[in-house]
Amino acid sequence: MPKDFRATTLERAIGRQLAGWRGERELSLTEAGQRVGFSSAKLSMMENAVQPSAPVDVMALGYVYKVPTAEWQAVVLRAQYAERVRSRVSGAVQFDAAADFADLVFEATVLRAFTTDLVPPVFQLPGYTDAVLREDEPVRAARVAAVREAWAGRLGDRDPLSVEVVFPEAVLRQVVGGPRVMKAQLLHLMEVSEQPGVSVQVVPRGAGAYPAMGSPFTLLGFPHRQHDDVAYLETFLKGEYVEEPGLTEQCARRFARLRQVAAGTGESLELIAEAAAEL
Repeated sequence: MPKDFRATTLERAIGRQLAGWRGERELSLTEAGQRVGFSSAKLSMMENAVQPSAPVDVMALGYVYKVPTAEWQAVVLRAQYAERVRSRVSGAVQFDAAADFADLVFEATVLRAFTTDLVPPVFQLPGYTDAVLREDEPVRAARVAAVREAWAGRLGDRDPLSVEVVFPEAVLRQVVGGPRVMKAQLLHLMEVSEQPGVSVQVVPRGAGAYPAMGSPFTLLGFPHRQHDDVAYLETFLKGEYVEEPGLTEQCARRFARLRQVAAGTGESLELIAEAAAEL
């Protein structure tokens, strides 16, 4: 057993599957262990994911329990995958996507962002960001500033960063940092929305349910054909890159649908101005 073993959710699911096979055949740990040649302790540890389930052991249990071939083969494949993941993690180089994100933004040519409760970081003013993160982590405030500066630093480029953002109207009504800070933020949104290559769209309150609701994401596109699109997801715990083409394409489709549901840029500007006037 690996030193300091901690079971992944996949390994725990494999353990439940093994226990289910034994339970369906109404075998005790001792009876099952005798049939397959395992000690009852080993079998118990596999079922409870206290130790990894080796693919060969899963295969043996599937054979002895007379599990349909396709079923036990599927679990063997999961065990093989869990084994590969564990070997990669044990020797992996730590990579902090949240710390890297601003640099990736600077390399991008297209940024599409959907937020659910905040102004997109690329357009946040320092006072707004500070109010959001005052009770959180100063490091995150610095990272948001770096993302904002990455966009601002590209404004004079021959090929500036194209930015498309969508967020619900509730973002405009959440008075972050007090009326003065929030009004400045809304006026800044109005100003940047008039920049070339910038699109700001608001999902009106009356729109009802909409795609990706509750699931913010940022999708980056790059100038080189060798560089695939990258989706960035972040919580207060960590940032994460999603690079698999099939998944980034799902993000692109959802963003396209969000833009269809959202108000147009002109109407969105009116909604922002209306919210600012009320402060």
